[in-house]
Amino acid sequence: MSAKKIILIVVIVLVLAGIVTGTILHNQSNVIKVSTTKVGRQDLVSVVSGTGQIKPKTYVNIGATAFGRITHLYVKEGDHVKKGATLATVENVQPEATVAAQQATITSSKTDVSSYVAAEQTADANVNQAKADLVQKKFDYDRALALYNEKLIAKQDFDSKKAAFDVSEATLAERQASLTQSRAQTESQRAKVNQAVASQRSNFDALDKTVSRAPFDGLVTNVPVREGETMVIGIQNAEGSTLMTLADMSVITAEVKVDETDIVHVELGQSADVTVDALPGRIFKGKVTQVGDQALLRTTGVATSQSTTGTEEAKDFKVVITIDASGINQDELRPGLSSTAKITTAHEPNVVTIPIQALVQRDPAAEKALAANAGKPPAASGTASAATTKPTLVQGVFILTKDAHQKLRTSFVPVTTGTTGSTDIQVLTGVKDGDEIVTGRYKVLRTLGSGTVVKEDNSPEVTTPES
Repeated sequence: MSAKKIILIVVIVLVLAGIVTGTILHNQSNVIKVSTTKVGRQDLVSVVSGTGQIKPKTYVNIGATAFGRITHLYVKEGDHVKKGATLATVENVQPEATVAAQQATITSSKTDVSSYVAAEQTADANVNQAKADLVQKKFDYDRALALYNEKLIAKQDFDSKKAAFDVSEATLAERQASLTQSRAQTESQRAKVNQAVASQRSNFDALDKTVSRAPFDGLVTNVPVREGETMVIGIQNAEGSTLMTLADMSVITAEVKVDETDIVHVELGQSADVTVDALPGRIFKGKVTQVGDQALLRTTGVATSQSTTGTEEAKDFKVVITIDASGINQDELRPGLSSTAKITTAHEPNVVTIPIQALVQRDPAAEKALAANAGKPPAASGTASAATTKPTLVQGVFILTKDAHQKLRTSFVPVTTGTTGSTDIQVLTGVKDGDEIVTGRYKVLRTLGSGTVVKEDNSPEVTTPES
């Protein structure tokens, strides 16, 4: 064989190899690359997040209860106080003078009562004396009457005894009336004493209101006034009407706002993890103790029932989480600290799950037709006719199966889902553990259909910056 023939054969072989390689590369270039994963089991936790701030369950504004100048402040912001501790005092010259004057009146009235009691005792003694004298005069009258009837004494002597008896009776009646009068005067004076004592209780109350005391054990969180300033009463939230704010830090809560789309999953008693921006790395355990029933406008925080604007905007709901205070230093969690709560709304152990991004919306009838005509010429596919009815979309996933030529093809399978986690979702029906499904890329999933030949490519997606 000549060298020319050998060279010609080599060239022909190289050309044929190039044609075959080009055909293979061309066919491979038409295969869609997809990201895949296998359906598996795991413990699925559904979490709802909300942001807000730390608040005590109970806090009060200690308001002014007496008009006057502040003479002394006994606490400052950040102080812990016990129930009944004196917080502040207001000038009390006038209330003290009123109490002293009323006390003198009470003392004088009690002295008058003693005088009337003595007069009552004297009147009572006079009554007893008049009774004894009447008894004596009655004896004398009876004796004189018997002697007079026997004609043993003169009528003049009998009339004298009878007159003495009548006078004694009148004297007793007069002294009994005097005793009754004395007793009435004594009771009247005692009533005046009671009235003065009742007025004194009012005076003591006015004096006591010049001293502000702690209603419970708590933390002083705000003192907007200074010694020497004048306090006013009867004007709520006005400057000069609030001495300080006292918070009961024995029960600490995190009051957060949850998006309206998530609030339907939040219930009383659900556990939550609370983090505080000022304490990085710390997680505080708690439970949901209150779920608001009114939507709050996100921009203003005003309840929708109180809003006068008709603008549609995002809304939140208030959720209160009571933090487990065991092992927590009360000085760590201060009112107003920004916090984030992650509320566990569901926990499903060992369930079949898939990535959320694998879910798509498709028409099962159309997908079935695509799968049946996969690999056929376009003219025979029969899918070019226009749809006369609106497609019925259901959620599902694309699973991968091999055809007779060992090519990977997609097949749409409707699924029903359950609990949603942060990245995965529970599947109740449609796929089983071990099935291989398409998870991306997003641009591919958006237009992917059943029967499509695909190629697995789970390499990280490289994004190029837009020019």
